Amino acid sequence: MAFSLAWKNSRSQWRLLRSVSSGVPLFPWRTAGSCLDPEMKAYLEENTEVTSSGSLTPEIQLRLLTPRCKFWWERADLWPYSDPYWAIYWPGGQALSRYLLDNPDVVRGKSVLDLGSGCGATAIAAKMSGASEILANDIDPLAGMAITLNCKLNGLNPFPILTKNILNMQPSKFDLIVLGDMFYDEDLANNLHLWLEKYFWTHRARILIGDPGRPQFSGHSIQHQLHQLEEYTLPEPTQQDNNGLTTSAVWDFHP
Repeated sequence: MAFSLAWKNSRSQWRLLRSVSSGVPLFPWRTAGSCLDPEMKAYLEENTEVTSSGSLTPEIQLRLLTPRCKFWWERADLWPYSDPYWAIYWPGGQALSRYLLDNPDVVRGKSVLDLGSGCGATAIAAKMSGASEILANDIDPLAGMAITLNCKLNGLNPFPILTKNILNMQPSKFDLIVLGDMFYDEDLANNLHLWLEKYFWTHRARILIGDPGRPQFSGHSIQHQLHQLEEYTLPEPTQQDNNGLTTSAVWDFHP
């Protein structure tokens, strides 16, 4: 499991993918369905598996990296694109998605920003629960493509995807911001905290955070501004793929 283990042991290196460095926009502020590069799309489809098992949300199908995929075992440096963190359904995102599916009133008729969207599962859960408007944000263009394909897997029209670093921007008002598994690096956690506080006081948006209790989150000063809404026991496959983490929770942010 060379590739998988390489991710687990070097997650802090992914700050280049989700931190203060800007990404190149592939689908900025528009629906991505007509923008899929055929070669990248074919490579993504060939090297991921459609699955809905082993997570908290069996209702949602996703293209993920699984043990039946070549690059689950292959050397990480042979993957020709940036690290495919979007091909793992991380536990914070699972908790957020489960919460939105179980509590549709949280998103029904509301505009939603999915920050650090990855595979797009939480944005998809928001759409399934009746969100009126969704923007998925992830700076990796390949994640944008994966989100589009995952929308189609679940019978949804692809929603707009922003592939710029939103922490360098002041986007318009959303009713709800959701973000999962973003507190994995101290510098990024600090930048996120400042951005979320500013956005909250500017727009009075509700902000929900999903996290399985990583040290950078549980030990961060943001804990004084959080109220836990729900905690879930993670399925066994997710526990195994996340170094034995057993639970994941959803938090309401109140500065």
